[in-house]
Amino acid sequence: MLRSFVATIVVSCFAATGWAQSPAAPTAPATSAPSKAVAKKAAPKKGPSKTKPAAKRSAAAESGPCRLGVISTIGDRFNVQKVGLTVFENEGAEIPVDWGFNDIVLARVRAATGADPAVRRIAYPNGAFEPFYNPKSRFIPDPGERLPAIVRNVTPNVNCERFLVVTTSSAEVPGTNVQVKGIGAYNRGIGSLLRHSHLFANISFSLIDGRTYEEIDRQSAILRARMAEGIKLTEDPLTKLDNSSFPEPPAAVSGSAELREKTRALVTATLDRLLPIYLKEE
Repeated sequence: MLRSFVATIVVSCFAATGWAQSPAAPTAPATSAPSKAVAKKAAPKKGPSKTKPAAKRSAAAESGPCRLGVISTIGDRFNVQKVGLTVFENEGAEIPVDWGFNDIVLARVRAATGADPAVRRIAYPNGAFEPFYNPKSRFIPDPGERLPAIVRNVTPNVNCERFLVVTTSSAEVPGTNVQVKGIGAYNRGIGSLLRHSHLFANISFSLIDGRTYEEIDRQSAILRARMAEGIKLTEDPLTKLDNSSFPEPPAAVSGSAELREKTRALVTATLDRLLPIYLKEE
């Protein structure tokens, strides 16, 4: 089992109607009072300027030295898979959700690197990694569909020593030949009996050299990660899911707070388990 932050501030201005009821011939003292009130209210406007240095520091951090550029492509998609006794009973659907998986990736990479300020998030155009996930070439691999070429295309003006590309992968449901992709849940069994449900998070990593755009060999780290997964004697409790929580129909997943929290927890735990192994210098 290996394998986006926008804040919107809305200000509403309301017109006061009380002045329509004020006296037609106000006295001189009455006209001076509002001006004092206005003067008092104008003073606090100096306050927001205090936040400008912080904004400048944030911008400087994003444009400063980059030791590791993080490119998370797992997006917000949840795969729902039903596994039956035969192939004809298998059903699958990919449902869009808004659960912040890419944000989790960035946060856990920063945690794994000790909040290194030289770790930066790298943005990319929508669909940039489509050739990787759905390659057109089947028999003869097209270099343009591989991660090094795609990363080079999306980072022409980015100067990072290395790029960590986080992708989803596929894994086989135990005891079957059914492949489940990315992040989601599957339900397996016969009829309404002997059915069981599980969450899964198939996440993979690739390290790309920022100068040569060659993929850095991390086979030993991958092997250690697989061994760490294989030696677990008991099932990960984070993957267990009650049959009643399995989304039926699949579209119901987007409205399930339980699935959202459990899946985010599983993704976080998976990253925290594998990233230190993968990012460890050899």
